[in-house]
Amino acid sequence: MTAGVAGVLPDSIDLNSDLGESFGRWVLGDDEAVLELVTSANVACGFHAGDPSTLRRTCVLAAARGVVVGAQVGYRDLAGFGRRFVDVPPAELADEIVYQLGALDGTCRVAGTAVRYVKPHGALYNAVVHHRAQAAAVGAAVRDYDPGLPVLGLPGSELLRAADAAGLRTVPEFFADRGYTRDATLVARTEPGALLHDPAEAAARVLRLLSDGVVRTVGGTDVRVRAESICVHGDSPGAVGIAAAVRRGLERAGVTPKAFA
Repeated sequence: MTAGVAGVLPDSIDLNSDLGESFGRWVLGDDEAVLELVTSANVACGFHAGDPSTLRRTCVLAAARGVVVGAQVGYRDLAGFGRRFVDVPPAELADEIVYQLGALDGTCRVAGTAVRYVKPHGALYNAVVHHRAQAAAVGAAVRDYDPGLPVLGLPGSELLRAADAAGLRTVPEFFADRGYTRDATLVARTEPGALLHDPAEAAARVLRLLSDGVVRTVGGTDVRVRAESICVHGDSPGAVGIAAAVRRGLERAGVTPKAFA
C-alpha cells in the first residue's frame, strides 16, 4: 500500500536493502543479518560490485528466507563502486542493463528464485533522477528483457516517468538512512547530513512518512514524499541496527513488512 495518506498508516510496506556487494576477499556489510529483516533484496549484478560466488550465495540466502530478489543494476565501475557518473551512450547503457539482468537472473535460477524487480545503483540512480536519455535507456532495457518487472526509484524522477512510458510498473521509495533536500532528492554523500546513523531517528522518520507523507530535510523544512518501499542501505555503518529498528517500529505500529513484488 502506498504511504502518505495523512494520519493513516498503511497495512503493509516493503523494506528493501542493497546486498551482494562484497567482492573477493573484500567484505561489505552483513548480508545474512540484513536478510533476516528486509522483505526485498536489491542484489548487485557484478558491474559496480559483487563477484559470482557472492551473488549466488546472496540469492541462495534470500530464497531460503523468502526475501524477494531485485536486480540492482549500475555503471560498469568496480573501482568506484558505481558511485561515479559515467557518460555512457544510452544504447550502450541499455545493453549493459540487459546484460546485468541476464547475469543475475541466471544466478537466481540456480538458487531457486528469480529477479522480480529492478533498481539502479549509486550514481546511475542519482543520474536518472534528471538524465532523461539514461532514464529512457534503463526503462527500455527492462521492457525489452521482461515487461513484467517493476522499476524501483525516487518519486518524481525521470526514471519512473520513463518506466511508466515504457509500460512498466513503477514503485517509489523512501530512504530511511539518507538525508533529503528541499526538492525531495537525496543529499549528496559528499555533503553534511547525507547519512543518518541513529536507528531510533531512522525508525521515527519512517513512521512519520507513513503517517503524514513528509520528511524533514537537512535544511529543517518538511517536504512531501510518496513511497511504496523503504530502503535501508546494507553498506551503511550500523545498517543492521537501523534495519532492525525500522522493522521493529513498523511492527509495533501495526504495519506489516511485506514485499511489493
